[in-house]
Amino acid sequence: MDELRFDDKVVVITGSGRGLGREYAQLFAARGAKVVVNDLGVAITDTGDGGEAPPVNPADEVVAEITAAGGTAVANYDTIATAEGGEAIVAAALEAFGAVDVVVNNAGQVRLHPFVDFPDDYVDTVLATQLRGALNVGRPAWRSMAANGGGRIVNVSSGAAFNQVPNGTVYGMAKMGVVGLTRQMAGEGAAVGIAVNVVAPYAKTRLGTGFGPIPWSDELGEWLHPRLVAPLVGWLAHESCPVSGECFSVGGGHVARVSLAINEGYLDRDATPESIADHLDAVMGGRTTEVTPAASPVMGAMMGGFRGPSHR
Repeated sequence: MDELRFDDKVVVITGSGRGLGREYAQLFAARGAKVVVNDLGVAITDTGDGGEAPPVNPADEVVAEITAAGGTAVANYDTIATAEGGEAIVAAALEAFGAVDVVVNNAGQVRLHPFVDFPDDYVDTVLATQLRGALNVGRPAWRSMAANGGGRIVNVSSGAAFNQVPNGTVYGMAKMGVVGLTRQMAGEGAAVGIAVNVVAPYAKTRLGTGFGPIPWSDELGEWLHPRLVAPLVGWLAHESCPVSGECFSVGGGHVARVSLAINEGYLDRDATPESIADHLDAVMGGRTTEVTPAASPVMGAMMGGFRGPSHR
């Protein structure tokens, strides 16, 4: 296959001063894209708003790396946590390059704390960035894309959406919300040429921390390096990619589609709690059918015997 190029395409990547976002920015720039490198430039912390911010916004460092390699990029420092910030990020792309072809909604702040007393301000931080951030940037970008014949949006979820993470209940909630948001965006986007997909990365962006039961080591950091996630994001963002509304797990060189499925279930219009308990095997097991963004077998199973007024 010929190299998938992004020549003259404008790519906006939020939170791209460090970690995964930095890898995305460098991949797109190396393949000809004009990149808006967005980063708030704050300290990275999972336990509050403290910490020492870097002396130089890392967005500037990524832009310097890209331009030194012969690429094209500009830095942006606006927040994704507000509608005004999202508008400003998209406006920066339009002012610098005149278009928005691709958005990677990567930025987000993490807060980890036991569920039972998870602070309200932590909840606000997680939802404002991990979930609303995709809305705040996605909506103004959508308007520009639709006016120009279409585009690509890649939302970033997390393995925490599917797997338990210590003290990560609210974070996992928001990241699963990104999956639902993506499926719905894809449905609306089809009519205006906008494809939307979501990735759930497994990567070590917090050096010195373990991975589940595996303790930190340099070997672990290399095995789950963020650069191994970037190729999937690049493919999903390319105009030749045929999929929309899909979720992909990616990490350590492994890429796989994540699907939602429903089994045949148990049908009884006179069901009681006891009858459901008695038919637990049918509720929990049996043949499964995939639930796609466009169709679900639930409706057929649920409404199969329904007769409306016109059939009486």
